Amino acid sequence: MNLNSTAPIAFAAPGSSDSLLATYRDGLLNDTLPFWLPRAVDREYGGYLTCLDRDGTVLQTDKSVWFQGRFAWLLATLYNTVEKRPEWLEAARHGIEFLKQHCFDADGRMFFWVTREGQPLRKRRYLFSESFAVTALAAYGIAAGELRYKQEALDLFRLILRYHTTPGLLDPKVNPQVRPAKGLAMPMILLVTAQELRKAINDPLCTEIIDQCIEEVERDFLKSEFGALLETVGPNGEFYDTFEGRMINPGHSLEMGWFILEEARHRQNDPRLIELGCRIIDYSFTLGWDPKHGGIFYFRDARGLPCTEYWHDMKFWWPHNEAIIATLLAYLLTGNPKYADWHRQVHDWAYAHFPDSEHGEWFGYLHRDGSVSTRLKGNMWKGPFHLPRMQWYCWQRLAGMKAEADDTAIWQKSLSRG
Repeated sequence: MNLNSTAPIAFAAPGSSDSLLATYRDGLLNDTLPFWLPRAVDREYGGYLTCLDRDGTVLQTDKSVWFQGRFAWLLATLYNTVEKRPEWLEAARHGIEFLKQHCFDADGRMFFWVTREGQPLRKRRYLFSESFAVTALAAYGIAAGELRYKQEALDLFRLILRYHTTPGLLDPKVNPQVRPAKGLAMPMILLVTAQELRKAINDPLCTEIIDQCIEEVERDFLKSEFGALLETVGPNGEFYDTFEGRMINPGHSLEMGWFILEEARHRQNDPRLIELGCRIIDYSFTLGWDPKHGGIFYFRDARGLPCTEYWHDMKFWWPHNEAIIATLLAYLLTGNPKYADWHRQVHDWAYAHFPDSEHGEWFGYLHRDGSVSTRLKGNMWKGPFHLPRMQWYCWQRLAGMKAEADDTAIWQKSLSRG
């Protein structure tokens, strides 16, 4: 049986949260994770192979540096939060060692793409490889109980900040003398990286960066006049009436929304952050949902004009993973039934279209109508991250909700006997 498939969920129905919890938990442990582990672990050269066909056949052996960090983070996080399985810790170490031995350049930055043996093929100006390495080192430091990995994570995070804030260290995307601009991607990735690093090491820098990123997103990227979170703005939040300036990526926006809600949860349900995160989710889900075929569009235009990207109306796996998390967390923090409805809506559409009933895991790329565009399960961008993170996170939040409800029931019962 394919545990990534499920009947439609009526979230508000009695007992439905238990069924939903089982869907995420069992899908992760008995379907998604077994698809990648152990086949993705490269026992010959180290690290992970993620470019896989539908049935797990390797399509190429070049390695995504992103996934050396992402998969190591996932495995270490499961070890830290689910069960201390030795095979998870060992597989996480496998990725950490490959990262440290092969993925850093002489300047301290990291490559994006290496050969199977670890020879560098491509280095990008973005700081995402480094960010995923920070989260992997931090989570592994907790799992292994070794301070040196936590310190390496903090040192690398400081290097990221130096490159991000020092003009001229990174090549700009466009000529800043003509059109200075900044993207949502950096405050977004810095926010979640700092959140993960904070779990491992108590340094005030983490909270400082989290506060700065949230402030920047709200001040410069969130535009009430469009009801949208923009991907690209001027250095002070200026709107550019261009294809890039009008671009909205609903998946990114929903992800940003739940990162803020997670920070609100960390701060004892901070009401201001709950309002901000939910506002971003409201904008993003409303703009992103396809009213004709269902599912989340990949790109939208802030003014409702045509998008230039040819895949703008395709349905990718990861925006649906982020939408499932965002709507669930919004419901758990607010109790607003709208978010329960949205969660059921996106959950049911995603689970009806993405799971592979024959080989497990999810297809990554669908046409607008939900039909499969390509059968591959992994490439340089898709691998063991968004889907298992969604399953793990939703499982953990629902388990927490259930535990609180059980504690309340016990307390009320004891009072009635009082």
